Amino acid sequence: MATTRKKIFISFDYEGLAGITNWNDVDKKSSDYKKEEMLRQLRAFLRGLDGNEITLVDSHAAGDNIPWELTEEFPNVTLVSGGIRQYYMMYGIDESYDFTVFFGYHAGIGTLHANMDHTYSSSSIHNIWINGMEMNEALINAAFAGLFGVPLGCLVGDDKVVIQTSKVLPKALYLETKKSIGRHSAIMKPVASLLNELEECAQLLSTKSREDFEIFRFSSPIEMIVEFSDTLRADLVSSMPLVERLDGRKVRIVHDDYKLIFEALLAMTYICAAAKILV
Repeated sequence: MATTRKKIFISFDYEGLAGITNWNDVDKKSSDYKKEEMLRQLRAFLRGLDGNEITLVDSHAAGDNIPWELTEEFPNVTLVSGGIRQYYMMYGIDESYDFTVFFGYHAGIGTLHANMDHTYSSSSIHNIWINGMEMNEALINAAFAGLFGVPLGCLVGDDKVVIQTSKVLPKALYLETKKSIGRHSAIMKPVASLLNELEECAQLLSTKSREDFEIFRFSSPIEMIVEFSDTLRADLVSSMPLVERLDGRKVRIVHDDYKLIFEALLAMTYICAAAKILV
């Protein structure tokens, strides 16, 4: 039980959850789609946050994975569903939140032995650096929350994203759902053990305050370099304002406002979707 009521922003992703190893597991159109496995883990975490005010932002794929009916069981949860929407994974974040939770997150693209590694686009983006630092989605999104003075309070995901993110934000709570051993393989914890850990982690988080965690920000000027999977995607993105072409597959954008950098990355992923019909 929370000692004092907190306002918590949860950004939900899928690939970092236990029981998940390949793209069919997280594709709503697939017969292998593992909805119940996802809901079991999410319910356990939400039980531990009982008494708090929760905004749950469905941020995987089309953003339509979490059923609205979940809010009957958890009336303290407001669900953000569907896409495309502004700031996608971070829609609705503002100064009123005590901290963020990144639930079901995964390692950045190119991470050794990471299960389903990618960064914002599994098909288009080969790498992202911001101010020279290799990025994963957790760091990119934590910096966006930092614009509003909101720290990362907890990350739930595989061991590789925990290792990456905790090096930068060591004060956050981390819960490892599985040990990734390859792009489509992982070692899973027993179900009962993980569900208990999820509920206990959320209960501990409920006792924390904003001051217990770090606010993550990039120093200005902010330079983002994005390396795409092929030259066509770099061709498409090069038409964006402020974007400089570095070589066949890399582009660069520099600005003092991280919000613009963040929006530019989202725009790049949307533009690259057009590559599928141009090939």
